[in-house]
Amino acid sequence: MWKNYLKVAFRNLMRYKIFSFINIFGLGVSMALSLVVITLVLDQYKYDRHNSRKDRIYRVNTLSEKYKPTATTTMALKEVLLTEVPGVEKAARIKRGFGNMSMMDFKQDVNIPITGYFADPEILEVFELELESGNPATALSEPYSVVLTQETARKLFKNPDPLGETVKVGDQGEYKVTGILKDKPDQKSHLMFEGLASFSTVPSLNAVDSTAQNSLESWSSVYEGYLYILLEEGQSNAGVQQQLQQIAKAHYAADDPEKHGFALQSLTNIAMGPDVNNAIGPFLPRIFVIFLGALAAIVMLTSCFNYTNLSIARSLTRAKEIGIRKVTGAKRSQIFLQFISEAVLTATLALAFSWIILILGKPYLMNLRLVQLLRWDFSTSLEVYPYLIGFALLVGLLAGFFPAVILSSLQPIRVLKSFGSIKLLSRFGLRKTLLVMQFAISLIFIVSAILVYRQTDLFLNKDRGFEVAHKVLVKLNQTSAEQLKAELIQQSNVESVSAVSHIPGAGVIMGDEFKVSSEAEKQEMDYFHVDEDYLSNMGVKLLAGKNFSPQNPESNKTKILINELAVEKFGLGSPSEAVGQVMYRGNDPALYEIIGVVPNYIHRHMLMQDAPMALLYNPEEFSQLQVNYSGSDEAIVATLNAAWNKVNPDLKINYQFFEVEMNEMYNVFFGVLGKVVGLVAFLAITISCLGLLGMAAYAAEVKTKEVAIRKSMGASVPEIAWQLSMGFVKLVGIAILFGLPAAWFVNNLWLENMAYRVNIGVGTIALSLLFILVLTVLTVGSQALKAAFINPSTKLRNE
Repeated sequence: MWKNYLKVAFRNLMRYKIFSFINIFGLGVSMALSLVVITLVLDQYKYDRHNSRKDRIYRVNTLSEKYKPTATTTMALKEVLLTEVPGVEKAARIKRGFGNMSMMDFKQDVNIPITGYFADPEILEVFELELESGNPATALSEPYSVVLTQETARKLFKNPDPLGETVKVGDQGEYKVTGILKDKPDQKSHLMFEGLASFSTVPSLNAVDSTAQNSLESWSSVYEGYLYILLEEGQSNAGVQQQLQQIAKAHYAADDPEKHGFALQSLTNIAMGPDVNNAIGPFLPRIFVIFLGALAAIVMLTSCFNYTNLSIARSLTRAKEIGIRKVTGAKRSQIFLQFISEAVLTATLALAFSWIILILGKPYLMNLRLVQLLRWDFSTSLEVYPYLIGFALLVGLLAGFFPAVILSSLQPIRVLKSFGSIKLLSRFGLRKTLLVMQFAISLIFIVSAILVYRQTDLFLNKDRGFEVAHKVLVKLNQTSAEQLKAELIQQSNVESVSAVSHIPGAGVIMGDEFKVSSEAEKQEMDYFHVDEDYLSNMGVKLLAGKNFSPQNPESNKTKILINELAVEKFGLGSPSEAVGQVMYRGNDPALYEIIGVVPNYIHRHMLMQDAPMALLYNPEEFSQLQVNYSGSDEAIVATLNAAWNKVNPDLKINYQFFEVEMNEMYNVFFGVLGKVVGLVAFLAITISCLGLLGMAAYAAEVKTKEVAIRKSMGASVPEIAWQLSMGFVKLVGIAILFGLPAAWFVNNLWLENMAYRVNIGVGTIALSLLFILVLTVLTVGSQALKAAFINPSTKLRNE
């Protein structure tokens, strides 16, 4: 039976090639987008699932009333959990700072050969990390010991078993290799590293990090590291969570401004879970998965609508077949299964087409920065195929159900007696409603794509209040800022050089609490560490006061420059009145004299509102030089290399152009978002036009006799084309009436969260409507003209 169904289905696909192509193409491109989301979710779902004790492992996150939850927590919590909370079998701490910051960070230090974390010995057991060589009981016990992955060991050493060898890690000293991890490429973990150094090393780094010792014991240092716990078998996480609440109350005062608390997060709920600050590894917030899934579902549904429309459009040519089948004994259920099998076959062919699209588009996907950040390998392994086949069956059933119900319900007597008079859904019913929905959705996506493009353009090109062009950043990397600056300033194509802690507008924010008197209330203020050449290098002029003194650098350490917002927030009067007043910083007993006021410029990323900001002077905090240059980019790169080789020839130079560094976040996230929404808009309008094409073809087929009569009565081709097109233009007009308010509402939801935003203006709306109307006219006009040019005698010969 099924063999016969499939044989008839295949014959019908081959008979109506154009409509089959439209169906397969429409379903295929929408399925390709859906398959991207499916494979991405499957990839994220793999993380940490291999751990046999995954249901008993939790990360302790820190809660705050002021900010969203953070994945880090106080390192002092470990001992309290082990000694005071029953049911906690093991606890392991992880701390950033060993080698390069993160495997997810593209800005790696070229002079540091390894990326990893400081970790407690228990981490090997909690995460089930097996050693190829070395003793797991002692591998991370001694200070300055390190466990490497096999890939890293091969990269750093020629010896296939480098146990006992040492590796120098920047200014953090030399580490002895005490273990090599087994290579398990099929096991994915959110904890990504090249090496794990012993946590017992951290206290001995006081010479490098003077706060390291205190941070391990301080309950206020909640951003230092990560804490994972393994619960005993049968232990409820709810009981441990209740104990954590009591611990928070015991160690944080009732007037704690951030209202600190702790929360457990399951190991399997990290890689694809709630949005948290300070994520440690590949991390796809659940809301982003829902967003992508919704986009794919909308496009998929519009494609299924198309299949419905096109199937019914071709129904007249199948009506006689259905009548004869029923007269000869076929049941309605058999007719229903016949059309369902055709839909499933079409969906299966569309799946093959979509898979070809994905394979061809894989290199493009792999080059997206967001994909690289997530370490998504776009798996094409066998385990993916059952999901894809199941998806194809679901799409086939969804797309074919309604046509199968309608066509299997045709009465054989009516079909065979008055075949030419049959009309399906001739009123404003489901098919027209679906078409209106399709174009309304397409309009929403088109408006959204234009707004995302304009918003990204605003982020990249808005005047930030300082000079951006012709600047390059040079990481100091244990190099004297003073010496390198002196060498660079002598070069003819170098106009100015300034030493800074970090750059504005790139998303890095350093802040502290300040107050204007010992009795005043503390208030948050962002700050940068800069030298005396910073303002001229940035092209920023003082509103009042003076700059840091180049003659007396030591006195600059007790001076401060603030912006206009800081003057306003701290109630210092006018800029000129603020000069000469003093400020306290945090718990520092020293006074900072306000020596100048700078205008407000955009020092945060543009998703956030501007805030009070201070410029401080502390050469120990300088991490890079800002070099303002003239001439070509190639010439300044050569100049930088030559100067670096004179000052520090033992290390490689690490540089980046200022504008690239500052705009990286916008390019990564909004660039990808713009491409995704743009692609979805293109697919949605393409599929909608295919649906309109099906409706127009159906109308032209139903009205061929009417057109022939009109032509024989003297109607012109333009008149007939206009008559056939008007109904569809009205439908698109109705879609616009519904789509425009929806587009305005949906886009205002995300635009309202932007500190700097574009408006949904007349230009955006006009461009969207023009795009929709042009495509409508071209699609409907082609079928209307085709019908208008028929020969009346051919159609009326048998009447």
